[in-house]
Amino acid sequence: MRTSKLSLIVGFPLVLGACATAIPGAYTDPKAGFANVASQVTPAIGKRTVFAETQAENQALRKQVHAMVHRKTISADTAVQVALLNNKGLQASYANVGLSAAEAWQQSTPENPVVSVGILGIGAAELGLYRAIESMIAVNILDAQTRKKRRAVADVNFRSAQLEAVNDTLTLANQTRQAWINAVAAFEAASYLKRAKATSDAGSELARKLGETGALNKAGQAREQAFNAELAGQLAQARLNADRAKEELTKLMGLWGTEVDYYVPDALPSLPGSVGKVSNVEGKALRNRVDLRVAKLGLEAQAAAFDLTDQTRLVTDLEIISGAELEREVEDGETESEITPQVELEFAIPIYDTGKARMRKAELMYLQAANVLAERAVNVRSEARGAEKSYQASYKIARHYRDVLVPLRKTVEDEGLLSYNGMITNTFELLTDVREKLSASLEAANAKREFYMAQADLTAAIYGGGAGNGGAGGEGATLAAGGGAGH
Repeated sequence: MRTSKLSLIVGFPLVLGACATAIPGAYTDPKAGFANVASQVTPAIGKRTVFAETQAENQALRKQVHAMVHRKTISADTAVQVALLNNKGLQASYANVGLSAAEAWQQSTPENPVVSVGILGIGAAELGLYRAIESMIAVNILDAQTRKKRRAVADVNFRSAQLEAVNDTLTLANQTRQAWINAVAAFEAASYLKRAKATSDAGSELARKLGETGALNKAGQAREQAFNAELAGQLAQARLNADRAKEELTKLMGLWGTEVDYYVPDALPSLPGSVGKVSNVEGKALRNRVDLRVAKLGLEAQAAAFDLTDQTRLVTDLEIISGAELEREVEDGETESEITPQVELEFAIPIYDTGKARMRKAELMYLQAANVLAERAVNVRSEARGAEKSYQASYKIARHYRDVLVPLRKTVEDEGLLSYNGMITNTFELLTDVREKLSASLEAANAKREFYMAQADLTAAIYGGGAGNGGAGGEGATLAAGGGAGH
């Protein structure tokens, strides 16, 4: 009977620990949560993304990227796809999803019981080797009671990590597209500066020769030479800014070594024939914005954390300790054994910390999350409206430059050439007409750049990823030099 008692006492905590729910496979999968991330990215931007964990997977990706960029002139879509496959910061974001899955897995697993064994009277010859054995097993009862709540909190964090990874992916895609726009606009704008510089060189040389003959005074010579010198400085700065713009694109794509040997086109695509109005842009943004869903999960996480705090506000640690003592005694040359069962309950007495402060903290954190969500919803609506207005307005501005200003400057240049051939207009007036036409073309190129940037911002306003700053390069008017096959 004593032996059966010992089995019952020792086995009781183990039975408690075994009362655990099954661990969902979503937490234990090698790429936990990533399939959900990829399924939300592709419909939004039409690109695939991967999570590479092994050396073989990384090697395969490097081969894909090499085939896409090495000595190739890449499009915006190619640049975005390369970034999603090759950017290591994005891979770190995907790893964070796995970390949150592992945390949910950990919270779903019962706490291990603690076993202690004590031997008393070691070396007592008359008793053999020992006099008594004490064995205790401690199980945290509160762990089993609160496991469901803790797993609920961890599950919300797991889902939140997935949405944050989606948002990181969309952000990288938007930044890469805008960096590509900046880089291409740089070379397109600088091609106009290069042509303007060639015209200025001709004017400066003519002024120098006329000065030598006395046909042009020093003020006239200095005026042409000063303009030429200013333009040379602008062109040099434009080339530097273009290098920076392309380097920003290279960084976002995660390229290094020989992979940086790629090109971008000489000019942005022509403006589309028309752009339609985006209907119900606020509603689309509220349905699709990933950062808004992250804020909603933040509120859900605080609600789950509040329940857990409420459940443990008085008792934060409750353990049941059970076991038995096996004691041997020698009497008249015979050894007798006696088993004594033991049960202990261990908990903290809430004398000083009654849990009120923790409950107040949980209440305020929930209120904070609710206000963050409300503010995020207001901001999403505003960003969507503003992005749609910028998209429409920038298209109209770009068309105005393309269809009105540039044709007018071309007409002036053509008429000036006719007057020059008829010996009515002098050379300097003709060169001025050419410069002004090139300046108008440059302004048209900058307006076209602003349209494509606004188009990227509109996509980000609807799906997430944040409105870009324009990336490296800044103003298109100071971006650099052109060539026939890209840069």
